[in-house]
Amino acid sequence: MDVLKGKRILVIDDAEAERMLISTYLQQYGCRLYHAHDGVDGVHKAKLLSPDLILMDVDMPRCDGFAACKALNGDPATAQVPVIFLSAFSGTEQRVQGLLAGAVDFIGKPFSFDEVRLRLSVHLRNRLIQSPQHFTDVMGVPGTVSEVSNNDGNLYSVLFHSARVYLLRSLDDAPGIQELARLTGTNTKRLNAAFKHCSGMTVFEYLREERMKEACQLLRNTALSVGEIACRVGFSGSANFSTAFKERFGTTPSAFRQACPVQ
Repeated sequence: MDVLKGKRILVIDDAEAERMLISTYLQQYGCRLYHAHDGVDGVHKAKLLSPDLILMDVDMPRCDGFAACKALNGDPATAQVPVIFLSAFSGTEQRVQGLLAGAVDFIGKPFSFDEVRLRLSVHLRNRLIQSPQHFTDVMGVPGTVSEVSNNDGNLYSVLFHSARVYLLRSLDDAPGIQELARLTGTNTKRLNAAFKHCSGMTVFEYLREERMKEACQLLRNTALSVGEIACRVGFSGSANFSTAFKERFGTTPSAFRQACPVQ
């Protein structure tokens, strides 16, 4: 089953061209698109439409994305709707601020359409998995079993989003899994299970991916040397960083930078 087909996606962005660009793309996959032009309009329409997921810009008039996300999370009618930020302001500080506001993900602009589609699919699938109806349908057992499973899914979501904040705050010196488990009040086995449930990756794999994403942002948008970037994303030296980067992207950091000149 195509998880995107028929899903109601609310796009909140003050730039009409951006709204239309992402909407035209997602409509190819059967999504039903709705638009809002700022945070105030977005919160209002989210309550009226009950969308399956919200894509939202950060920098908007009247009410920015962070404030709108907090408002959505504070209202029982919209608190369970996943919010993904799409923004040119996508450094570590902004991503952490977005997660603290209640978002489930943060995608930097300019974005890859395929990345947006895949991330939407992941979060929509997670929402489906965590719903009581899903467990009733899959297990054929209403009531207690589905409620327990749903509670596990909700616990995993809480652990995952809490741990993400700690990791993104200090990519250069991220806590080890033992310390991360202590900070989030759980054990390493459950923490890894939460990450696998919510992202499809272990804690280590997720941290490595976030470090690579941050490295791409720094290579694209700063004049920092490869060695300086390596230190900023938690590598002991540029050689180890370059090896890991090439394994992940199939090219060296220097070649990546040449293909994407500093903006």
